[in-house]
Amino acid sequence: MYRRFILLSFCLLLVQFASAQTASSVIEGKVSIDDDNPLPYASVVLEGTRYGVSTDESGYFKIQQLPAGLYRVRVSGVGFKNSIRRVQLKDSETVSLTFKLTAATNELEVVEVFGARDKQPEKLDAITRLPLKPSDQIQSISVISNKLIEQQGALTVIEGVRNVPGVYTYSTYGGVKESISSRGFRGIPTLKNGVRVMTDFRGMGYPTDMQGVENIQVLKGSAAITQGLGQASGQATDLGAPGGLVNVVTKTPKFVNAGSVSLRAGSWNLFRPTFDVQGLLNESKTIAFRIDGAYQTGGKYRKGMEKESFYINPSLAFRPNEKTFITLEMDFYNVNETIDAGTVNLSVMPNPAFDPTRPAGRNNVRFLTNMTNDIYDIPDNRMLGFKSDISTVRHSTYTASFRRYLDDANKLYIRGAVYRSVYDSDAIRTSLTPLASKPDTNDVKVNLYTRSISHNLPRLDKNSVVQFDLVGDQIETGVLKHTFMVGADYKVTDLTEMTYNTIAIPGIIDVFRPETISNTLPYGTANFTKTGETISRTTNMGVTAQDVVSLNDWLKAFIGVRYSSNQSSSPLNSAFTRTHFWNPLGGLMVSVKKGLNLFVSYTNSTRPENVSQVDEAGNTFGNSSVNQWEAGVKSDWLDNRLRFNLTLYRIEQSNLIEQLYDINNNAITINGRNVYRASGDDRRQGVEVELTGRVLTNLEAIIGYSYINAQYRNTVVNVEGSAPNNTPSHTYNAWLNYTVAKGPLKRLNIGAGLYYLGSRPYNDWTQVGYTTHGLDTSKEPWYNQAYTLLNAQLGYQFNQQWGLRVIANNLLDKVGYDAYRTSFIDKIQPRNFSGVVSYRF
Repeated sequence: MYRRFILLSFCLLLVQFASAQTASSVIEGKVSIDDDNPLPYASVVLEGTRYGVSTDESGYFKIQQLPAGLYRVRVSGVGFKNSIRRVQLKDSETVSLTFKLTAATNELEVVEVFGARDKQPEKLDAITRLPLKPSDQIQSISVISNKLIEQQGALTVIEGVRNVPGVYTYSTYGGVKESISSRGFRGIPTLKNGVRVMTDFRGMGYPTDMQGVENIQVLKGSAAITQGLGQASGQATDLGAPGGLVNVVTKTPKFVNAGSVSLRAGSWNLFRPTFDVQGLLNESKTIAFRIDGAYQTGGKYRKGMEKESFYINPSLAFRPNEKTFITLEMDFYNVNETIDAGTVNLSVMPNPAFDPTRPAGRNNVRFLTNMTNDIYDIPDNRMLGFKSDISTVRHSTYTASFRRYLDDANKLYIRGAVYRSVYDSDAIRTSLTPLASKPDTNDVKVNLYTRSISHNLPRLDKNSVVQFDLVGDQIETGVLKHTFMVGADYKVTDLTEMTYNTIAIPGIIDVFRPETISNTLPYGTANFTKTGETISRTTNMGVTAQDVVSLNDWLKAFIGVRYSSNQSSSPLNSAFTRTHFWNPLGGLMVSVKKGLNLFVSYTNSTRPENVSQVDEAGNTFGNSSVNQWEAGVKSDWLDNRLRFNLTLYRIEQSNLIEQLYDINNNAITINGRNVYRASGDDRRQGVEVELTGRVLTNLEAIIGYSYINAQYRNTVVNVEGSAPNNTPSHTYNAWLNYTVAKGPLKRLNIGAGLYYLGSRPYNDWTQVGYTTHGLDTSKEPWYNQAYTLLNAQLGYQFNQQWGLRVIANNLLDKVGYDAYRTSFIDKIQPRNFSGVVSYRF
């Protein structure tokens, strides 16, 4: 054995010696700026190799022991445009080069509708943890750039993500929240800069301002949960978590001097000024700032409703050298707006189970309501709630992040970040209760209601996250190349939830008769009384390791694993839970040719909340597991101007549980804890097709389609094969934007697009004997009708400074509704117009 070891060592030395003999060439030179001043700490890299150095204080560089061959030498510096030279290097040759870099001031990178070409979107690695472009990932990722957001005039996250196939509105909860669904899962998590802002497990979303948005990243499927930092990686704690997540990325400095201001005005007294200013703070161009903001009033279509918001987003970036990057960010949003009580479903049918010998009540009524789709299209000048129904939301995020390269080729680095978010919300809302069914009153149409007011889920949500990763990009080990990360993260959520009494408002309203509907609370209405407060703390810790191994030029293997621990406690509740689990990730990608990749993947995530719930015997449930399989095609064409993706997926959840209720629809409890029972499994499968980019030099296109087949399976609660509520089978989106390149109309651009949301059941369909949310859901649910939106924009850029854009939404004035069961039946915005004047400097 010892002789074999000596022989092997000797052979390795010979190989090393031979390699050193053949790798004896040198590339050296100097880097300066336009006035011949040297540029220290510039990066000099031989593209596609492991070779690279930084210039010294005099601007000189030297790369030694190079084998002969053809090289692309790329030189880059903070605040300067890159410079690239081709060099044919012979054996034992020394080549001297001189580079003069030009300042990048006032020149921003060309951005496509999906973001910058050939680059990873900003802050995507906060979610995926890997330095890979979306086309090189084995999970479904779509990116909406700020260029597209501005082009379409999107004012909400929902309006932006409609450009992603299979992503749709779950509910707006009275027009004040942005609950988004994907792949049939209710309310997927919405993050800001990779961190949770509002942690309600129902995925109700939160409002934000689009002025500060650099891009929106949509990661679909449970792979997003396995890797996503802000979601407590590996854990599907939200109801919609297995469907994916949305990450809203805010703007940061680009190390240029630039700015813009705009004014938008339109329908329903919309008034919205915005600004965005950034610049360099020192002569060496190593410190830069950016600050953007917006103020808005109006924009609510229903008469009597109001909105006022304020947004500010300052940030500071420091680049002391080519190996160190530090960024500080703050983001603050405050909005006060009226909650829309929405409209009602007028449907009525006789109840065959009604017993006239028993007292009338919730479970013994003559007529059943909400049995078919008979939504009342209430006039826009009529409001069923009160003017005092105001939602107030304040949320802020703070980020300090850094990146430090550890090698000369800038391929190995440490990345770290500290995040903090504070979300503070409260609201008063009106609830409608149909008058007890009686002959000759509500027996034909349920048009008579009583009203009450209550606080709408007030909460103070504080999240703190620390993350550190060691990342390697194309690190060579023999014939293999590795893109890997090993990292740890720690997250703490401190949550305070308050409860208040409900106040009944005297009187009966008839939704058909506006004279019966007052929008002012009666004089002498009592104040609310606080009835309870719950304080809880949840701590998540985890370690993640991933490796993308390039086995050769056409085959890559993706391997990943995560260990997670979770503990939750509340001072006002004796229940304390602690769980830990492992989640794997794996996949293969085959490159048929450059720009055409085939992939297949498997991911696993865990639902830990089952561990804390009990059944009728007081026993807890094991973790629920989520397994996902994906396969598809990722491709880019025309020099990466156009991207086409096709994804097939299957997501299966096992060991689901449902809460138990008694005959009066009251929660069954044991020792103060709600009781659950095992309900079975479910499966979501489907296909997603996406074409995004520039079809022609002056024609941009975004086209998408999705088919979702979602079913409850092996269930004792839901009807076998039925679909979860609000799950459409089909969605599609299309947007074309054409810019005139020549002639008298040069710089004129026109865009138009469609968004289709298919019909979907308003509620789950349960077996006889199971009721939920005050409804008998054992009857087949009615379907919310499909709707199609036609939107358009017309813009003209007079010169480099002045621009004008006219935006039209819902041009055909279609009527559609997004509903959360029967509580929030919210109408989509009617036809509306707005104009934007912008000035850039």
